Amino acid sequence: MADDTTLTVPHPASDSAAPAPAGPARKAAAQPEKADGTEAASPVNPVNPVNPASPPRGDVPTADDRATNFFKVAGRTRPPLAARLLAAVNRSLALVLLAGVWEALPRLGVVDAVFVPPLSEILAAWYDLLLSGQLLDHFQASLIRSLSGFGLAIVLAIPLGLAIGWYRPVAEFLSPVLELFRNTSAVALLPVFILIFGLGETSKIVFVFYACAWPILLNTVSGVRTVEPLLIKSARSMGLGPVRLFQKVILPAAVPTIFTGIRLAGAYSILVLIFAEMVGAKAGLGYLIQDTQFNFRIPDMYAGIITISALGLLFNLLLLSVERRFSTWRTT
Repeated sequence: MADDTTLTVPHPASDSAAPAPAGPARKAAAQPEKADGTEAASPVNPVNPVNPASPPRGDVPTADDRATNFFKVAGRTRPPLAARLLAAVNRSLALVLLAGVWEALPRLGVVDAVFVPPLSEILAAWYDLLLSGQLLDHFQASLIRSLSGFGLAIVLAIPLGLAIGWYRPVAEFLSPVLELFRNTSAVALLPVFILIFGLGETSKIVFVFYACAWPILLNTVSGVRTVEPLLIKSARSMGLGPVRLFQKVILPAAVPTIFTGIRLAGAYSILVLIFAEMVGAKAGLGYLIQDTQFNFRIPDMYAGIITISALGLLFNLLLLSVERRFSTWRTT
């Protein structure tokens, strides 16, 4: 006899349609248990701390990605040794060619070796002057005069240029006098400086100061007046007062132009000093060049000229390094 009882077989889909477990059950499923029955701490996801169990997002760099990117950037910023050596050779190739031509032309008879000696003889004369102490004494005298006038020009010309460029009443008051003296050659005023300050150190330092002050002053005024007007308007809209505006916007924006004037003044401080030392001095590189010329010591004369060129080059490199230090905010 057939059994009236009907066997009901559950459908496989019924398991998936079952309701989700309660809170404690969900917590137990999310956090595994240790061997002693206590709950094990779930690993914390450093990328998504809200949901630690979720896998790291693909659009967020992990710690390994950041470390790899750091080493890639570091490798790009510092070229290999071979590339740096090649760049140094390319930069010095023109100087090497010049030295070779200077050595070859007098020996081949293209130029008179009496008036243009070979470079090797000039370097030998330079070494003899260095050993005797004459070159060091003349170099020290010129360096002190040059740095004194140059430093005095920086201390006085930059604040004056900032005042002229930023405050219109100061510019209107001083512009006629500045236009008069900026068109007067410093060399033409050297006799005046000698008459007023004598033949000592004071006249030479004042002469260097006068020659160096103009490029620094004019470039400082130009740097302040050519600041982007949009920067000034944006700073004023943010509530910056005149002092803070000048400190945070005007002065940093004018730094590159100011340093252009400083570098020009650095070259002038050496050039005009040599002229002053040729007129009335008993020490200095200018005096050395003139004295060796009168005594027909031609190699020694060229040795003094090379020393002046090296001094100007070192001076320019020093100013470039200082400019990079004060212009670190600029993008390259």
